[in-house]
Amino acid sequence: MDLPSTTMQRAVDQLARLPGVGKRSAFRYALHLMQMNESEVNDFADAVIRLKTDVHRCKICHSVSDTEICPICSSPKRLRNIVCVVENVQEVMAIENTQQYRGLYHVLGGVISPIDGIGIHDLTIDSLLERVQNRHEEVIDEVILALPTTMEGDTTNFYLHKQLSPLGIKITTLARGVAIGDNLEYTDEITLGRSIANRVPFSA
Repeated sequence: MDLPSTTMQRAVDQLARLPGVGKRSAFRYALHLMQMNESEVNDFADAVIRLKTDVHRCKICHSVSDTEICPICSSPKRLRNIVCVVENVQEVMAIENTQQYRGLYHVLGGVISPIDGIGIHDLTIDSLLERVQNRHEEVIDEVILALPTTMEGDTTNFYLHKQLSPLGIKITTLARGVAIGDNLEYTDEITLGRSIANRVPFSA
């Protein structure tokens, strides 16, 4: 899509870099931004810039946060002996929306996938093992493996089970209300909530 305005072309090209946004959608977004008043556009641009300058990874669970430690990790109302291991931040939000889980989280930042060039050391596995080995304030006695039910997710589950088993903690996984191959962020809240509440011991 070649536009008569190089400025708009640049905006469309940048918007089209977003996941799921094609050139036509990017063009519509650019037109909409043009129609907004200057204050609204400035607020929009400022919010995007602040994503890079003001949002950080929690130093404990690696979720997103405006502070060094995220609100979930710092909350006195959370159960501090249970950690739910997830692939990404979207899955933290998906589980939180079920209102069935009151423990803590650990965001791996992906799953083991050699074909995509993602190995063990690209994930926050070492940090998880440090947490379980009581190198933080928590005393963890259960780890829930809530990774995608895909080949990569299962490979990561098996590796984590192998690393965690010698530590003498309870290792559970979601009940199979979550279909094989599903990502948690696309699972309906009732099914996901029941899978958390009815979690089962992990079997390697």
